[in-house]
Amino acid sequence: MKPNKTLRNRLLLPLTAVFCLTLGAFMGRQWRADEAPITPAVVAEAAKIIGLDFAPAERDSMIDELVRARENYVRMRTAPLPNQVVPALDFNPLPVGFSMDMKQLPFKVSPQGKVTLPANREELAFYSVTQLAELIRTRQISSEELTKFFIERLKKYNEKLFCVVTLTEERALAEARQADAEIKAGRYRGLLHGIPYGAKDLLAAKGYPTTWGSPIYKNQMIEQDAAVVRRLREAGAVLAAKLSVGEFAWGDVWFGGMTRNPWNLNQGSSGSSAGSASAVAAGLLPFAIGTETLGSIVSPSTVCGTTGLRPTYGRVSRDGCMALSWSMDKIGPIARTVEDCAVVFNAIYGPDGKDQHVRNFPFNYDGTQGIKGLRIGYVKADFERNYPFKQQDSLALAKMREMGIELIPMELPTLPIRELSMIISCEGSAAFDELTRTNMDDQMVRQVKNAWPNVFRAGRFIPAVEYIQANRIRTLLIEEMAKKLQNIDVYVAPSWAGSNLTLTNLTGHPSVVVPNGFRNGTPVSITFTGKPYSEGALLRVAKAYQDATDFHKKHPSL
Repeated sequence: MKPNKTLRNRLLLPLTAVFCLTLGAFMGRQWRADEAPITPAVVAEAAKIIGLDFAPAERDSMIDELVRARENYVRMRTAPLPNQVVPALDFNPLPVGFSMDMKQLPFKVSPQGKVTLPANREELAFYSVTQLAELIRTRQISSEELTKFFIERLKKYNEKLFCVVTLTEERALAEARQADAEIKAGRYRGLLHGIPYGAKDLLAAKGYPTTWGSPIYKNQMIEQDAAVVRRLREAGAVLAAKLSVGEFAWGDVWFGGMTRNPWNLNQGSSGSSAGSASAVAAGLLPFAIGTETLGSIVSPSTVCGTTGLRPTYGRVSRDGCMALSWSMDKIGPIARTVEDCAVVFNAIYGPDGKDQHVRNFPFNYDGTQGIKGLRIGYVKADFERNYPFKQQDSLALAKMREMGIELIPMELPTLPIRELSMIISCEGSAAFDELTRTNMDDQMVRQVKNAWPNVFRAGRFIPAVEYIQANRIRTLLIEEMAKKLQNIDVYVAPSWAGSNLTLTNLTGHPSVVVPNGFRNGTPVSITFTGKPYSEGALLRVAKAYQDATDFHKKHPSL
């Protein structure tokens, strides 16, 4: 049951005249909130929410301005604002004085050796992208055969995992047959040619619903391919499924239920790239596309035991992808290996002429190069605290030292970090403003306090001044991180301890998360983080560690 709306609005209507705080948020519900009187007493009560106190004369002086502001809010709401319209504000993840070598070098993967079809075809489920690519290139298996193989696994195991929203079978088979014809004619496009994959159902695919995980948009048709889907099609990849996403990119619960962890079907797969990580971990697809705003690639990759790359903010076009937080949303691959992530990223990064936040910086990856000369740090204080993955992380640090890596102790900035997550609340409340104003938020799956409907409502009371101040603190964080990384190329941190996950999502730094053992029978991970736009070096370091371990070669038994 909702609190009394009349009382709530009488107390809170005129909190401030700034954009993010529109107390006419409940216009269109049971009464006209925009017509309620704004009095000095109302201002005094409303000011308590933002922790300020105004003198009686000051409260009285504000009345006319607050009334005019509320009238402006009502008029502004008549302008159509579909989700794809971005604010005229740009987040810049680059510190002052940033520079990088703009020379583009050839993309190289490590030697694969001889790859042959397994006697037991079921083993193909856990072949890497590069292994499958060699089988297709040498025509030991056709793309159509491989696509049918994975579609059958998707159909069979989705009954247990709830990781598929929509099978794109017709499109997949057409793309696979096209790939086979091109390869037969000698027009091999590269390592992704003929490889099936899945896309998180925040990304549009022409001819299929794009549901955003919500019953509200269950039948939504966006008649275009998202930029990432276009890029992958150009590389010859085959879209086999739209995969589950926690509703509006939170958690692993969507209108079809809770997506499961293949290692323990009694657990969720975490989110919000829930289906992407679950499907890859279970061997239902070789790779998938996920998105991250505050942990949505790192978290499900940790829980499901996959490898995930969260690129630098502004690396991959978000055209055709649902917006939750324009200044924090990022798109990246989830796969079996670090090198698989490099292969997929190489196909999807770079400007597309539509997402104006994407910068044209080179991506230089050489899987044969090793890590000699790279300076690798570790967040010493975080590893020394007590946390659930401490044992596995301690062994990881020991393994790195055994590999000859000199781990340089470092610290992260100590500015307020957790508090800045209100940026997502504010931007998400704007992205889904209409649902709050029209009461459609009542149709969402999760209706507990710690879920989007409540966060979107509360987000209407975030003052624009505080939102801007939060982003100014982000500027300080970016500059502080630049200082911390002056003598470090890549650093390692716990995936779920300390401030690194939140901090680097705020600053836009790239991260790779890799499997790092097991705890209570389910996977754990460790995180490598690099400088902005340094995915090449970052992936090399993460690959070196992954090559020295075998956690990524262990698979769940369904």
